[in-house]
Amino acid sequence: MADLERASPLPVADQDQASQIVWLRETLARHEQALVRYSVRITGDAELGRDVVQDTFLKLALVDRTELDGHLVEWLYTVARRRAIDVRRKEQRMETLTVEAAAACICQEPDPALAVERRDEVARVHEMLAELGEREQEAVRLKFEHGLSYREIAGVLGITPNHVGVILHSALSAVRQRLNSSQGTAGQASRDNQPTS
Repeated sequence: MADLERASPLPVADQDQASQIVWLRETLARHEQALVRYSVRITGDAELGRDVVQDTFLKLALVDRTELDGHLVEWLYTVARRRAIDVRRKEQRMETLTVEAAAACICQEPDPALAVERRDEVARVHEMLAELGEREQEAVRLKFEHGLSYREIAGVLGITPNHVGVILHSALSAVRQRLNSSQGTAGQASRDNQPTS
């Protein structure tokens, strides 16, 4: 115990390095899974997505964290996006989210009928999102699947936050309109099949 009390604190450089390691670990724990999901969407491959995230965190280890103050999430998604696009171009393949993958993402519903209904709703929304342009799809994913702010999405996509708002508004309006028209069609079909008395 006396030896511990007499031990001098870590030199400043070692303290900085230890602090950097702790920060990297916390950042990895907080953002790794979301970045992997995001990268897999772009690359179309789970292994490639994990490689992209690994590259992203290797780059992060080389950056002075004070330069990222307030912009860490934006920086992570921007670097991951650029790397994933490079990998996708190299691999020349990109897969969209399948209905089966969407169903696997849904938490377990207590009622099997609700689970089927929820899966069908998610499948319809994903089909309609797939009809949007690539930029619109990406903006919607960044906002609703990854929880990024307009400013962060703007940084990732290289556009202004106002343009993000316009893109999201038009994308959601298009999906809403398609959902309403498909529900209207389904509702009319069920009314047409009702027996008359």
